[in-house]
Amino acid sequence: MKKKWIAVIALLAVGTISIMSVVAMRASDQSSAAPETVKVIRRDIGSAVLATGIIKPMVGAEVKVGSRISGVVKRLRANIGDYVRADQIIAELDDSELRARLSQNIAAVEKARADAEFAQRQFEREYALLKKGLISDQQLDQSETALKVARALVEQAEANLQYSKVQLSYTTIRSPIAGAIASVSTQEGETVSASLAAPTFVTIIDLDRLEVQVFVDETDIGKIKIGQTARFSVDTYTDTDFRGTVTAIYPEAVIHDNVVNYIVTLTIEDLQGKTLRPEMTANVTIELETRRDVLAVPTSAILRQRGERYVAVAAGGRQEQRKVTVGWRDSGYTEIISGLKEGETVLIPSANQEYR
Repeated sequence: MKKKWIAVIALLAVGTISIMSVVAMRASDQSSAAPETVKVIRRDIGSAVLATGIIKPMVGAEVKVGSRISGVVKRLRANIGDYVRADQIIAELDDSELRARLSQNIAAVEKARADAEFAQRQFEREYALLKKGLISDQQLDQSETALKVARALVEQAEANLQYSKVQLSYTTIRSPIAGAIASVSTQEGETVSASLAAPTFVTIIDLDRLEVQVFVDETDIGKIKIGQTARFSVDTYTDTDFRGTVTAIYPEAVIHDNVVNYIVTLTIEDLQGKTLRPEMTANVTIELETRRDVLAVPTSAILRQRGERYVAVAAGGRQEQRKVTVGWRDSGYTEIISGLKEGETVLIPSANQEYR
């Protein structure tokens, strides 16, 4: 009998411990679920704008070199990665047909000049005969007209000769800029046609004339001004900070996945002996003026609903949703322009709430 009472007492003890554990766990859960609160304080805000960019060639730094005439590629002096100087020959077309045409035009010029000289002498003779009264004025007029026609034919023949020289010069294709060959679009022996558009032979990029195109969020674009300094790094040179200057702000937005960005271009002031290449990703910091001693709250405390921004203010044991006007953001804090006072308490929303 005594053993039975001992067993009952043990079961009751275990049950009591279990109930106490559940109560303790619930109390712990309620404690951990209590919202985090922070005070509205004053601090310095707005030292920089962080954004991502891409290395791009400047306007005129990437050139597609092609042919202005049709023909067979006789020689191609370009390979991908080669460095070429300005005016260096990179390709030659078969010029046999154009040289034959040039010879024809040279002969045509010589004939036209000979005809013009004969017409000049004929005019001079008939002019002398007119002075002696041996021919009529009409005959002299005919001789003068023939001379003018002969001179016009000389000019026409010379123009044709000049045109054929220009066409012949197009068979030698030269690099318009100095740079590295990025792509080659043809091969020796191929026939190119320039009837509608100039066919591209090679693409040349001047790697010394690059810029950074930075994608700046719409909330930060108002802070960006031409002339501001910036620094950026690329993944291949993580230990190097490059310097730049804001040179342009594109007026048209770039929208991707419902995110609105504006393109800001930076010049690259010093390559520091490094080689940057197009399409490299750049991590950019655009330096701004600092707003000192402004009201601020953690950015995570700001809710965004229907385009407006709100915070949850705790006062007198109650919560109040209050609309706020925000300014600059920096290091996890956002400037509060209106809607809050210093010392007020705001709540940090839970992770499942939308905030910005």
